[in-house]
Amino acid sequence: MPVVGLGRWTGISVVTTALLAESGRWVLWFPVLLGVGIGLYFALAHEPPRWSGATVLAAAVLTAWLVQVRWPGWGLPAWILLVALPLGFTTAQIRTALVASPILQMAIGPVGVTGSVVQIDRLESGMRLFLADPRVAGLDPAITPRLVRISVRDMGVVPAIGENVRLFARLGPANAPVEPGAFDFRRHLYFQGVGATGFALGPVQRRGGVTADGFSLEQWRNIIAERVAARLPDAATAGMVTALLNGQPTAIPEADMVAMRQSGLQHLLSISGLHIALVAGLVFFLLRGGMALWPWLALRHPIKKYAAVGALAASVFYMLMVGSPVPTQRSVLMTGVMLLAILVDRNPFSLRVVAVAALVVLLVQPDAMVGPSFQMSFAAVVALIAAFEVATPWIAAQRQEGGRGWLGQGLIYLASLSLTSLVAGIATIPFGLHHFQQMSNYGLLANMIAVPITSFWVMPWGLAVYLLMPFGLEGLAVTAMGWGAAAILWTAHWVADMPGAAIQLPLLPTAGLALITLSGLWLCLWQGRVRLLGVIGIVTGLLFLPLNAQPDLRINDDGKVVGVRLADGGLAVSTRRAGRFDSDEWAQRDGVNAPRTWARVGTPDGRLTCDRPDACLYRRHGRTVAIALSGSALGPLCVSGADALVTGQVAGPCDIPLIIDLKQVADRGAHALYLRDNAIHVDSVRAAPGARPWQ
Repeated sequence: MPVVGLGRWTGISVVTTALLAESGRWVLWFPVLLGVGIGLYFALAHEPPRWSGATVLAAAVLTAWLVQVRWPGWGLPAWILLVALPLGFTTAQIRTALVASPILQMAIGPVGVTGSVVQIDRLESGMRLFLADPRVAGLDPAITPRLVRISVRDMGVVPAIGENVRLFARLGPANAPVEPGAFDFRRHLYFQGVGATGFALGPVQRRGGVTADGFSLEQWRNIIAERVAARLPDAATAGMVTALLNGQPTAIPEADMVAMRQSGLQHLLSISGLHIALVAGLVFFLLRGGMALWPWLALRHPIKKYAAVGALAASVFYMLMVGSPVPTQRSVLMTGVMLLAILVDRNPFSLRVVAVAALVVLLVQPDAMVGPSFQMSFAAVVALIAAFEVATPWIAAQRQEGGRGWLGQGLIYLASLSLTSLVAGIATIPFGLHHFQQMSNYGLLANMIAVPITSFWVMPWGLAVYLLMPFGLEGLAVTAMGWGAAAILWTAHWVADMPGAAIQLPLLPTAGLALITLSGLWLCLWQGRVRLLGVIGIVTGLLFLPLNAQPDLRINDDGKVVGVRLADGGLAVSTRRAGRFDSDEWAQRDGVNAPRTWARVGTPDGRLTCDRPDACLYRRHGRTVAIALSGSALGPLCVSGADALVTGQVAGPCDIPLIIDLKQVADRGAHALYLRDNAIHVDSVRAAPGARPWQ
């Protein structure tokens, strides 16, 4: 059956007609629905049965095949609409099972830990060691994690990659989310294979015997960090150069990282499209230009295709050197498809290239989809390609009319760079608000300065560093890279210090982000006027920002800190001595200033009153929550007639209908309470102990 006939059969509408006219773009929605299926898996409170995803996928494949046989015109839509989502769900399930390994369930130590060093992250102060196959004193090997991450302050001994070491450390599970819906660092490390984190109590002790065979890429990354640090005395400049060469930004001082974020330049530290394009482009033009100087070769061989192969090899090498993070994988995949298009004489610039890259990344690393790196990098690339689909005819016309001189070419370059920065900045705003609650106002200005420095100075010298380092001749190239990095950092601080450089806003909830993302994809993936319906969805999604309900009361996952909402929207906490990171994150997610400790008698607005420093009552919407900060406060508060009790102690028998005590937070993590006229809604990080494999 012809596809056009389907519209008549279903009762054609304006939207249906427009979508049928764009049947060539339908395939672009397969990775989108694949991502939806992955998102549904990670949104579940409990781990689904292992058979569930595969069963639904098999049923979907069978149904799609039957549809294609019975109604051939429906074949492609059936495979996209029926198969993509369960395939994403199943892929995430399989990935979770494949990376499963023991996770430390409680804090232990100080204990002796021995293991083989497989990765070293240099920090602003100290380093982080990743130890494979660790042996922990007093811990059964059956429940010992396969990989642990330990922070070390004492840099007196820096081991080699593959070396066996011993140290004394305190170990524990990775940090859980500070509140329901917050970034799950424990899940992030689970998919990296890390089952415990900790910090060393003293120096590293070498045990000898390098276990790594040959000379690994991780050893090269470590050598790069050592040589750059030796050549560049400034920690910030050395950290940035190291990040661009080996993909480890951990040594950059926090103040400089803040400036990079507030100025909108943090993307320069994420090895992605810009960096891969520069490496591939430099290698491509150097190889092609070099071969063109040899007439015999240029006239008898397809040197353009030879250069494309060399550029692809350089891109893959760069990806391996920086640790193969998701943005780099995406960029190399896209670059590879583009270079393959050159090899087969096809147009390399298309949203289909992005779709192929997204499909591969999602199938190989579905867990990457829930992280900011994947979301922001793909959002920027999809928006840029869609924008240039519209803008390219105008740019081409400008080049024909007056853009042939150096001035015209320069203006066109500036216009393209401005459009690139503007589109990428706008496309990533919703994800910045969801993950970081921050928006940079002068990112366009900062990128207009920093991107050309990166493109024409820093990255070419970086290529020279790679070529010269095996011979020990990289010194001048590293110094030159350092000059460019210093200029970028100066730009970041200059822009970040401007009034209103960055705005702190409340959290954009997941539902709003999902609506904006799907609506943005609708706007970018279609070509006709029907795409404008996406604008309505984007505006609706942004309304979640002011309408999002913020918790009235929180308690962190060890019960040591309680936070309450004030009448002015601010945050007051029971203490700043403990759980400081948690309370700072609460304030950031609320888009307010740093929290303050409430007074011994409560808060000035009267919402919180305390008869004694450790016994308080919080009132809102006709509901009352008792807060017991010590065991002795439980007795008086249990007879206060409150609707709920929150305490970091173990509560015994108590005449209060809703109790959240130390046992509750230990089992279910941090809690958030929402007080309403007719009820108190309680949300927690996990539905039950071990509800998901990483919890």
